[in-house]
Order: sequence, then C-alpha cells, then structure tokens
Amino acid sequence: MSRASFRRLVVVLATVLGVAACGADAVSPLPVQPPGPTRSTPTASASAVIPTPTGSPSRPPPTSARPVAAPPAPTRPRGTPRTTPPPTDATPACQGAVRYDLPLAETEIELLKSLCFATGAVLRIQGIGPGLVTVDSPELVSQHYEAGVVDIRFVRPGTVDVTIPKDDRVHTITVVVR
Repeated sequence: MSRASFRRLVVVLATVLGVAACGADAVSPLPVQPPGPTRSTPTASASAVIPTPTGSPSRPPPTSARPVAAPPAPTRPRGTPRTTPPPTDATPACQGAVRYDLPLAETEIELLKSLCFATGAVLRIQGIGPGLVTVDSPELVSQHYEAGVVDIRFVRPGTVDVTIPKDDRVHTITVVVR
C-alpha cells in the first residue's frame, strides 16, 4: 500500500469513526416543529396558543395527536393594488417630494408656467449664475447655489413664485407646495 493510499484510508476511517461515535443523530436532520395548536375560549375573541414541547438535537420532541388549526385567511389578497392612494401619495396633477431638474440650456422655459410639489421637493435649476434666481416667499423655501446650479427646497406648504432670467427676459414659474 502506498503512502498516499494509506493517508486516504486513515482520513476515511477517522471520518467514519467520528460519525459512528456521535451516533445516528449526527447525520439526521434537525426536527421541524409545526405551528402549535390553538384553542379558543368562549369569552375571549383572540385565540391562545398552546406551547409545543421542544426536544434536544439528539432527541426529537414528542408528537401530539391533536389537530393543528389552519392559519387565518388574509383579509385582503396579497399583491392586489389599492383602489385609493394613501393621503401622502402625489396626485396626478401634483408631484411628490421629488427632485425636479430644470436644465436651462435644454428647456423651453416659456412653456413652463406652474408646478406642484409635496413639501420636501427640490427644484434644481441648472446652468445659471449666482444670485439670479429669486423667490417671492423666502420663508417657504431653502435656497442653495453651487457651480451653476440653484437648488430650491420647498420646506413649507404654500405658493412660491420662482423668477428666472433667461435671454434678456424674466420668467416666473408658480410653484404650489402641498
């Protein structure tokens, strides 16, 4: 017998003896517990759960001959869309708390007269100099300029007129904030 064959034999024997020394439980899967049976009381509307005895990994728990109650059926089928949106969702005419990018080089700003956002939305005006964009209600917004970009965050509900100069004209966008 070669030295390599002997080593393989020793490894196989050590594995077999190790498993045999642990007993049959070492290779058997752990027991799976079904949900515990439920019992309802006439005076209580909720059901009480009877705890199921647990066993150790070397010995499975005792089985019970009592039937297990089926879980309650869901009140609404899963995956079904809601028929009415929750109050925090944006309506089709009013966007949510989004970032609305307005690149002045690519936008016909004359066509944009009004916008509607939820509180927390940001109007990002790109391609403009510092101090050129103004608002008529500064208490409703938080305005920040950096590197040719003006971010106007709408922090309170109300109506804000945003004035943007472009091509020797002044454009006003009325923003409704809900």
